[in-house]
Amino acid sequence: MDKQTGEVLVEVTNLSKIFGPNAKKCIPLVKQGISKQDILKKTGCTVAINEASFSIQKKEIFVVMGLSGSGKSTFIRCLNRLIVPTTGKIVIDGEDIVTLDDKRLREIRRYKMSMVFQHFALLPHRSILQNVEFGLEISGVPPEDRHRKAKEAIRMVGLEGFENSMPDELSGGMQQRVGLARALANNPEILLMDEAFSALDPLIRTQMQDELLELQARMHKTIIFITHDLDEALKLGDRILILGPDGKIRQIGTPEEILSNPADDYVKAFTRNVDRNQVISVSSILRKRPVINLEKDGVQTAIRLMEQHDLSYMFVVNSDRVLQGLITLAAVLEFKKAKKSDIREILVRDIYTTTVTTSVSDLLGVALATKYPIAVTDDTGVFKGVVEKKAIIREVNEGINDTVSPTVLAEAMTQWENEEI
Repeated sequence: MDKQTGEVLVEVTNLSKIFGPNAKKCIPLVKQGISKQDILKKTGCTVAINEASFSIQKKEIFVVMGLSGSGKSTFIRCLNRLIVPTTGKIVIDGEDIVTLDDKRLREIRRYKMSMVFQHFALLPHRSILQNVEFGLEISGVPPEDRHRKAKEAIRMVGLEGFENSMPDELSGGMQQRVGLARALANNPEILLMDEAFSALDPLIRTQMQDELLELQARMHKTIIFITHDLDEALKLGDRILILGPDGKIRQIGTPEEILSNPADDYVKAFTRNVDRNQVISVSSILRKRPVINLEKDGVQTAIRLMEQHDLSYMFVVNSDRVLQGLITLAAVLEFKKAKKSDIREILVRDIYTTTVTTSVSDLLGVALATKYPIAVTDDTGVFKGVVEKKAIIREVNEGINDTVSPTVLAEAMTQWENEEI
């Protein structure tokens, strides 16, 4: 369920948290699969997290989401042991923090991870600079160093010039930036964010999400982000963990995996009203295609490959597989008739390209306008495959209620069913 390819930073094994008297005596009941409600009735204890196991990779944004009462905030507080787990292991960079003594735990909290809360928790009698350097001050960082680090963190979150302002002089969004700057000031490897944007107005919230993504592109932190908002989770998360109301993990996956293959009816209910085309990416409809090597292949090779693979076009690359353009069967046949061989002369260079992470919906306008299929490349221009116009239209058209009258998309599908390119 927890597929990943990067280097693991956090490894959680059989994590449970039960609140109430003699909580550990409830563990056998949890293992037997007795419901949260029945355990509460029998013991007076509340199961917040139920046997959770998963990994978090370095430098990813890992989003934990669920409804109120699903254990999200308990979960994130277990990670830095503000709440002591009832059972389980939490291994961070090789150390099980559940077993650490107080001295080492303080070091982990000060230097390895920082936390940003939903409510800004700024000290009202301190300036912005003083708020940001507060954690550094507690850690015993000399004044000159902590001033420098705090000012750099303030600059990173876009509050340069507000160092001497007081918290009540700033808007809610600006105050949350101060909270973020305070968390970044000691340059932690792990950033814990508990409903960090939930108290903000929708417009400011969207802006903060964008700014967090921009910061992450520069900082490359490991961010563990708690939210109850699926749209926020889909926007921010490299992977998403969905907690059920029983405190159990229902699914872990990329945004696309969550939308395309929900694990159960509970996850389906979460995703029901989401515009999947904003999240489903090119990678889901990418098709591999043979290519022509501009530096060694000619007309005869092109004709043979197109006939072999039943294609009316082929993309052309150089020896490094960097995309050069496209040739069509019609042009190649005319070229052969003219007894020419250098396919550079018939190379179509004016073609659309995209990347595997582009959302399908972003390509709809291109699909409607372009004559040719859309090439997919990586950041260096290396050819990865192709997305056909029909596949884009089909994906976007999926789920549209079209029983009353044909839509433009449906008409486009009909028009292109038998197209040559």
